[in-house]
Amino acid sequence: MNETIRLFIAIDLPEQVKDVLVETAVALSKNVPNRAVRWVGREQMHLTLRFLGDTAVSQLPDLQRELAELVGKHQPFSLRLRGVGAFPNQKRPRVVWAGLAGDLTPLRKMQAEMEERVVALGWLPEKWAYNPHLTLGRVKDASAARGLNWAVKLEERAFGVTAVQLMRSELRPSGPVYSVRQEVALNP
Repeated sequence: MNETIRLFIAIDLPEQVKDVLVETAVALSKNVPNRAVRWVGREQMHLTLRFLGDTAVSQLPDLQRELAELVGKHQPFSLRLRGVGAFPNQKRPRVVWAGLAGDLTPLRKMQAEMEERVVALGWLPEKWAYNPHLTLGRVKDASAARGLNWAVKLEERAFGVTAVQLMRSELRPSGPVYSVRQEVALNP
C-alpha cells in the first residue's frame, strides 16, 4: 500500500503579522458565540499557495525538486495586510479572511507557475482562480455569525516574503498540526 501524507505549499508569516491577525480575529468575534466560528490558531496562520491534499510519499522527491527549482528563480517581494472580508460575502460568510495589498504580481506569477508544475506532476487543476488571502476563521453557525464586527479596521502591516514552505498537515480532533517538510528561499 502506498503511504500518503496531507500537504500544502505556503508562505509563513512573521510574528508581528500574526499578532495583528490574532487581534483582528478577537475584535471581529466580540459579539459572536464561541461556537459560531472556528478561528485559526496563531501557529496555523499562513498564506496558502496551493493545497495538495493526500500525496503519495513516493511523489515527494519530484515535488520537492520542482518546488526548489521554481521558488529559487523568484526574487523576494513584499505584501501588505489590508482589510477583512468573507467568502462568499459578508452577508453569508463561510470563510473569514484578511486581505492582502501591494504589488501582488510576483505572488500571482509564482503561484501560477506552481499550479502548472503540480498539474504536470499529476495533481488535478484548481477549480477556482487563485485569490490570495489569509484565513482567519471558518464559520460553523451562520446565524450566530451574523454578529461579526465587519467595521473592524485591520492594521495595515507590510511584510517581506523570502521563502516558501512545503507543509504537512496532520488532522487531529483538536485541529490540524502543521510541520515543515521543505523550505526553499527565494533568490535574492
